[in-house]
Amino acid sequence: MADPGDAEKSTRLAGGVEPFSLQHDPAANTHVRRKIDRNMLPLFFVLYMLAFLDRGNIGNAEIAGMKTALNLIGDRYEWLLTIFYITYIVFEFSLLFWKILPPHIVCATVVFLWGLVATLQSTTQNWQGMMALRFFLGAFEAAYAPGVIYLFSFFYLRHEVGFRCGIFASAAPLASTFAGALAYGITNGDSKLANWRLLFLVEGLPTILMAPVAFFFVPDSPDKARFLNPAEKEVARARAIRQTGTSERVGSIDVKQLARTLLDLKAWCNALLYFSANVSYASLPVYLPLILTQMGYSSINAQGLSAPPYFIAFLCALITTFIADRTQQRGLVLVVTSLVGAIGYVILATVKTVGVRYFAIFLAAAGVFSTIPNILAWTLNNQGNDSRRGAGLVLINVVGQCGPVLGTRLYPSDERPRYIKGMSVCAAFMFFASVLSLALRCLLVWENRRLDAKYGGSVDSVAAKGEQEITTPDEKEMDAAVEDYGPKFRYVL
Repeated sequence: MADPGDAEKSTRLAGGVEPFSLQHDPAANTHVRRKIDRNMLPLFFVLYMLAFLDRGNIGNAEIAGMKTALNLIGDRYEWLLTIFYITYIVFEFSLLFWKILPPHIVCATVVFLWGLVATLQSTTQNWQGMMALRFFLGAFEAAYAPGVIYLFSFFYLRHEVGFRCGIFASAAPLASTFAGALAYGITNGDSKLANWRLLFLVEGLPTILMAPVAFFFVPDSPDKARFLNPAEKEVARARAIRQTGTSERVGSIDVKQLARTLLDLKAWCNALLYFSANVSYASLPVYLPLILTQMGYSSINAQGLSAPPYFIAFLCALITTFIADRTQQRGLVLVVTSLVGAIGYVILATVKTVGVRYFAIFLAAAGVFSTIPNILAWTLNNQGNDSRRGAGLVLINVVGQCGPVLGTRLYPSDERPRYIKGMSVCAAFMFFASVLSLALRCLLVWENRRLDAKYGGSVDSVAAKGEQEITTPDEKEMDAAVEDYGPKFRYVL
């Protein structure tokens, strides 16, 4: 545990700011946070929508003619999905570049590179060429979404970051909504270019065009954000110092803290949670059009019918992360979202009626797409410093992205039309996620009681007050690094 005296030293080293200057009017704090929201969240949201379109539109392309054009016999299509996640896992360490290098450079570079690769998919002539492009697409996208989640922890306090993760991650189901509608529009017309090639082209080029926008508008840190004036930067800097004891967040990694994370049982529980949810999260977007065609819908109608479930999932992702932030009961929210997804998959595996199965897709999508952002937020909530948050995100993604490797192999063509085994496996992992969420919450309750005994005070009184404005003179000296495993640190349940 960090000593408050050490935190105070860190505060003075971080630009000579005395502890009393860390206090600001709560209205000023709210104003700065909302200004950060307005300037950061829309940009990252749009970029993640594009990322999810570029990785997931292969499912729409498959039923729009790509299967025949590239001779996707046997399990070749499954390998196009799997290779993406293999490289996504291998290159997961690249999210630490957001801590080492200026984030605007990292973001612009990976956006341009994955956009270029996504666009080049429209030119492939054979399966081998598409495999190579999917390999590089996974490598470049691996640095984006986990890196943005990591960057959020530089700008937001523990009790603020969850809903922002929800807004960011909700871009995935919304992108899937647009993917179905956009694919419907493209594949429903006549073009000199094959419809599946046009799909990759139309959805890849906007990503390339967004790379310069990312370069000029992604801020490196709160106190260097160009959209904040000097007074607002002082508030942002004070927020950072209250969070970790320093406002200098970019440029170095604490290797000892990385190692401690790898020895933390709680971090491994989060990783297993992420693995379980990702089995379904990765497979649903790329297989849903195919699942719908196997229900008897035409390929054109399947493109359109895939949109409504994702829109509901988008709303649920926002609602559940907001509730979890307000109540600080993320574990219980995860239990509910996992169970909803599991029930959806059970119905898909056991029921033959088309209407009921289509309703079950709504449940599965809502549960799965709500579970993922809450796991990400829980990881950030319960790591006390930047290095450990980075290590926690690397760990959950290295372990968790193995889930898609399994998930993309669950729907082989010889198990059409109901894919009973695939649906059953997804249901089992979602049930496991609900049990693991409850078990991890119990562990965190026990950890908080140990902290209560060590430092005095209840979880509600100490943890909650540690994340509010502290105004009494006796408390100001402990106001730096309140989130860095100090006396006021308590785990979010």
